[in-house]
Amino acid sequence: MPTLQASLAFFTVALLLALSPGPDNLFVLVQSATGGRRAGFAVVAGLMLGVMVHTLAVALGLAAVFATSATAFTVLKLLGAAYLLYLAWGAWRAPPMLVASDAGAPTHPPPWPRLMARGVVMNLTNPKVVLFFLALLPQFVQPGQGPVAGQIVWFGALFILAATLVFGAVVLAADALRARLARSARAQRGLNRAAALVFVGLAARLALAER
Repeated sequence: MPTLQASLAFFTVALLLALSPGPDNLFVLVQSATGGRRAGFAVVAGLMLGVMVHTLAVALGLAAVFATSATAFTVLKLLGAAYLLYLAWGAWRAPPMLVASDAGAPTHPPPWPRLMARGVVMNLTNPKVVLFFLALLPQFVQPGQGPVAGQIVWFGALFILAATLVFGAVVLAADALRARLARSARAQRGLNRAAALVFVGLAARLALAER
């Protein structure tokens, strides 16, 4: 088990990384602003499941194999970009989900398994996340403090905790914004169109990513 000092240092780094603007933050923000708190937390759960997979891949050494394959990198990023374009098309065509004056949730909220799946796919099809974890987690491993794989899993769990705290705050903030717009069909359409443009931008960024 890593020392308390090393754990606190990593947790601080993880918090700062989660707070820095990036695709995941933007994805959570958009999904929460268009779908509400329930949708936002479902997406966060999906993203964190993806982080678990990446952590286990690093612990088992699979990420190192992936990092040496240019083909795997290209295939993953193109799949991710295609999925984001699919979400953009859906957001552009989505009808407004109005909130009744005495209710606090959309009349037809999206099913949470589908939203969670969005988070998982978003995370797993981003090859930059694999390379990021491969570069970050081993830096904090301490010789003599237990098996390397166990330490990496521990740091992965700390990263999930830090990211969940930050993303949870993003969900609540975006949901508060949505509550102000949810009674206006015009505002909802504008928000959906804005979300579609954000997804297109994320898709382009991912498609142009280099190793």
